[in-house]
Amino acid sequence: MTDTQGLQWTDAFLLGYEPMDDTHREFVEIVDKLLTCPDADMAGLLRAFIVHAEEHFGLENTWMEETGFPPRDCHISEHKAVMESAVQVEDLVRSGDFATGREFAAELANWFPGHADYLDSALAQWMAKRKLGGVPVVLRRNLQFER
Repeated sequence: MTDTQGLQWTDAFLLGYEPMDDTHREFVEIVDKLLTCPDADMAGLLRAFIVHAEEHFGLENTWMEETGFPPRDCHISEHKAVMESAVQVEDLVRSGDFATGREFAAELANWFPGHADYLDSALAQWMAKRKLGGVPVVLRRNLQFER
């Protein structure tokens, strides 16, 4: 998941609702790049993260609002806090504060697994149940690779 090198996708992140899983793969890719990029690439990657997060969180927020997802207020509040932080950090990175950019990327890598496990998994089940009539069955591989 997270290590000193970055954030890697793992089947542990699968939630069983394909549109969400696909978006989460993109999230992990972008955060991994932020964690491992040269300073010169950080501002552009942070901008790419913000664009991704606006779409990612916007989609989840829309699902929650349109379907009356009960714990949506807490979930939407977390999304809003991440977006506010991202915009503030972007300003700092543009002024040359790459250390804060890396700290933010590390916080995203630490935040994401818990957010996905609790808030997003509940939403994935809610969406699957509404769309398919039942909760998803998620098969996760327990693959470990040597580096």
